[in-house]
Parts: sequence; C-alpha cells; structure tokens
Amino acid sequence: MDRRTFLKISAAVSSASAASAAVAAPSATKGGFTVVEASVADLQKAMASGKLTSKALTQAYIARIKAIDKAGPRINSVIEMNPDALSIATQMDKERKAGKVRGPLHGIPVLLKDNIATGDKMQTTAGSLALLGARAVKDAHIVTRLRDAGAVILGKTNLSEWANIRSTRSTSGWSARGGLTKNPYALDRNTSGSSSGSGAAAAASLATLTVGTETDGSIISPSSINGLVGIKPTLGLVSRSGIIPIAHSQDTAGPMTRTVADAAALLTALAGTDVSDPATKEASDKSVDYTKALNKDALKGARIGVVRSQFGGRNDLVSAEIEKALELLKAQGATLVDIKEMPGAGKFGATEYQVLLYELKAGLAAYIAEYAPTAKVKTLADIIAFNEANKKKEMPWFGQEHFILAEAKGDLTSKEYLDALANNHKFSREEGIDKALKDNSLDALVAPSGSPAWLTDFIRGDNSGGGFSSPAAVAGYPHVTVPAGFVHGLPCGISFVGTAWSDAKLIGYAYAFEQASKVRKAPTFAKSVNVNT
Repeated sequence: MDRRTFLKISAAVSSASAASAAVAAPSATKGGFTVVEASVADLQKAMASGKLTSKALTQAYIARIKAIDKAGPRINSVIEMNPDALSIATQMDKERKAGKVRGPLHGIPVLLKDNIATGDKMQTTAGSLALLGARAVKDAHIVTRLRDAGAVILGKTNLSEWANIRSTRSTSGWSARGGLTKNPYALDRNTSGSSSGSGAAAAASLATLTVGTETDGSIISPSSINGLVGIKPTLGLVSRSGIIPIAHSQDTAGPMTRTVADAAALLTALAGTDVSDPATKEASDKSVDYTKALNKDALKGARIGVVRSQFGGRNDLVSAEIEKALELLKAQGATLVDIKEMPGAGKFGATEYQVLLYELKAGLAAYIAEYAPTAKVKTLADIIAFNEANKKKEMPWFGQEHFILAEAKGDLTSKEYLDALANNHKFSREEGIDKALKDNSLDALVAPSGSPAWLTDFIRGDNSGGGFSSPAAVAGYPHVTVPAGFVHGLPCGISFVGTAWSDAKLIGYAYAFEQASKVRKAPTFAKSVNVNT
C-alpha cells in the first residue's frame, strides 16, 4: 500500500509573474552571503571565517519565508515560525565566539514537520485543529538531539493532515490547520506527502535542513517530487518518541535535504539510542558518522539489483530518466543485475493496511497522554467526534474513513493484528528484500522512486502513478532517494534500498551517484507547466 505517490506530466516555462516573484525573493544575508542552495559545509565555512553569523542566516531564512512562503508564490510550506529562533541563533553565535562549536549543525536552521513535538512556544498538531492549543509538554527525542547538536529550530512545516492516514481520498499537502502546500516547481502541482511542507521548504531554500517522517513513502515520495535527497532510515536508528504516530512498526523520522552530504550530517545528529524507545536499543552501536560514507568511488565493485517491475507503465517518462541513471551507475563501476520483480511482491499490501489501523488506534492515545495531556481529545474516538463536530473546517474535501475503520479494531493482542504483522515482516524481509539481495549476491536494490508531481485535485484526491516505498517501509529497512533527472521540468528520483542497518552503504552509493550526475536544479516557482514543450 503506497499512500504517498505521484504522477507524470510535462513542465518547463514559468509565467512572468511567478518568475519575477522568484527573482525578487530574498536570497542573501545583509552581508551578501547567498542562502539559496547553500549547504551545511558552505554555511559552516562562512561562519568559521566570520563572514556569516547564525543570527544573520536565520534572519535571511525568515525573510525568505515571508517573501516566498507567505507572499509571492505562496507555497505555504511553513505552518508556524519559532519565536525563539533568533535567540537560539544568537546563543550559538556566542558559543562560537567563545571557541565552542558543537559540531556540523552548530547554528544551522532546521525546519521540523508538524508532527514532531517541541516543548516550546510552538504547536504540535499533525495539521489538525483537534490538537491546536495543546502544546507539547516536552521535546521529541530527536528535537533534543538537534538542540544538543547546536541546530536552530526555525519552525514547523505543513503536512498532509494526520500524516495522510485519515481518508481514502485525501489530497496530499493539505491540512485543516495549514491549508495546501504548493509544489515550488509548478504551483498547481502536488508536493506529495505526508512530509509535504518539509519537501517544498527544502526545495525552495527556506531552511538549510528539514526533517520529515515516514510510515510508507512520506519521506521518499515528497523528496523525489521536490528534487531532494530523502533518507528513510532503518527502523530503530532514529527515535520515534514524541512523534505523532501512525504505526510504530513502520514510523521513523529522517532527513530531507538538497544534497547527500547534508542528509548525512543531519542523520548523524538524529541517530542514537533513546531509553524510552525500545526499538532504538541498538542504534548507538549501529550508528556512525554518516558523513564518512561520502565516497565518490563507493559504487566501484558494487552489485546493484534493478527492480524491473517498477519501470514502464504510467511511469514510462520517469523510467527513461532512470535508464540514463543506470548507465551512470555502470560508468561509476557498479555491476547491474536485473530483477524481474521483488520477491514477496503483492503478499503484504492488505496486511500492511491492517497493521496501520491497529497501531494507529493504540499509538495516538499513547502519544496524547504523554506529550499533549491538556488536549481536549484523548483518543482516536474523540478525534473522530471532533472532526464530525467541526466538519466544515476539518472535512471540506474528504472524510475520515481510515479513522473510522481503525477505531473499530481491537487491541494489539488481537490475533488478526499479530498475524498481519508477522506476514508483513516475512514477505518484506526474509522473503522480500533479504531474499532478493541474497539470491543475487547484491549489495543494494535500485528503482525509480516514483512518478512526477500530479495536478492537485480536491475533488478526486491524489492521482498517483505508483512508487517503490512499500518494501523498505514495511520491512523497516533503509531507503534513500536522490534526484535523478527531470520529466519536462518536474523532478524525479532514483531509489537505493538495502537490508537492515545498511544506511551508511546506501548513503555512499547515493553520494557517488549524485556527484557523478549533479542533476538537481532549484525551482522557479512557475504557476504551471507548459504541456506543449
């Protein structure tokens, strides 16, 4: 089941008004340092030399958000700004001046998806009005790690409400609280989801780094559609504590950035054991400094499986771009092995859905009790009732069919749930990804991440063309997407998938491909695309 995917269409020419808005948007600090497409390494070098401060950098992003996100193209990716961002940046500047630099993220602004709890002045709502006003009483574990690393929490990003688990006919990128996030490559196109705001904001250079979350496709799909690097880590590498859940057996946070190097630096900060999350027991032993995996020669000698069932069909234009990418992989020294279809394909879609429904019901109540105890809603049943009572605001376009089905489920001791979970793991792991790797002596798998952005349509909902997120999502295995090209101006990505704890290896492959291809281009905020070019 892939709830966050996308479609193909052509693109290229922006309207004069959109282009002028993009050109007029603030792109530099008062000192002249350009923030558009700026990397962590660029910014650290500038701050180390004294040419830039974290405060000036934060001010530049705030100005850019005002000009692009809230005015001009109005991509609407940031749901809330952190009123303490400038004071945090000022403190990081004081520490740097005193000779204390905490690491690569010191003074670097980061935007967080609005389902990641921050125990500060900001809200944490998953885009729903039901949690508005009930601020989190403490930080999510990954937020604590980011603060300890010296990052500046700049604000929260919009998302598909409740991470796209509410309705069978949802529109990705829309929430009752935040409205619709627009795709910066073509404003009438969808951002995909559910990490819609994180994807659009990173693409538009509204922050150096953004964090998304994924259950199945919510990092990979919007990253691919917005021309980004997205990493869905091995389940348990990054803490789930303090993240509004869908399903604990699949949920994870991860980086969404413009480069592999930035994603590696961010994942290094996020990864680690959290005593309150048992899935992360091995995380500190398994995690490494992922920037050390950035090797241009990583593909030399690698055996990569090409999952051919993901090519063609409605994604034929993307497939043509990925064929070019495959030639580049070979040129970088990889041996490619065609795999007709993933082992286990089609054997866990229905049971994945059942697991999500069971875990959603249990997980939401547990999150609210610990992180939002002042919320008026305490359970999924309460949220369903709230949505019905506030139907005009919460459900103007689509309903809450998934919620209603989840509420009807039993607890996590139910035989149906336990059998479904066991089936998921069997056919996605030992009879799925691991079997494909072992039977063909492979280091990793590749496929198109999905298709390009579709036209946003509130009446019919999302119009997806299919993606490659589910095998790794259900298995809890790592998945990295990297920009691979453009289909008439709309980005598309290539996916690297491996077995558990192979995150560093995949990052190396992704980096080697990125450095050889260098296909990413910044968006122009076109109003639409020209289908005749």
